[in-house]
Amino acid sequence: MTDMPDPDVEIDSRGATCPGPLMDLIGKVKESDPGTIIKLQTSDSGSKNDVPEWLDEAGHELLDIVEVGDHWDIYVETT
Repeated sequence: MTDMPDPDVEIDSRGATCPGPLMDLIGKVKESDPGTIIKLQTSDSGSKNDVPEWLDEAGHELLDIVEVGDHWDIYVETT
């Protein structure tokens, strides 16, 4: 990850299984203004595929996916 801006919103979904992390993200995206940076923390490996697929369909931007020990940080920018 290079020069990632600080997230405006952080969602800690570690320990939740599919589709929990994605549902948490969708809820926050719906209440966020365009340009909001969201960091989703998830320990569910399926989120690495589910989140980018949903973002592509919904028209939001995937900024990065970073493995951090026992979980992943997924950075999203709303459009």
